[in-house]
Amino acid sequence: MKVVSSLKSVKKRHPDCQVVRRRGKVYVINKTDPRYKARQG
Repeated sequence: MKVVSSLKSVKKRHPDCQVVRRRGKVYVINKTDPRYKARQG
């Protein structure tokens, strides 16, 4: 999983991407296409 400088660009990659906050970290998760996972923070 790569840490990306801008999560907004990750969210635009696929229509099913969701930005989620967990334990102070920001994640992008995608159920239909798991290769779009990302983490920030």
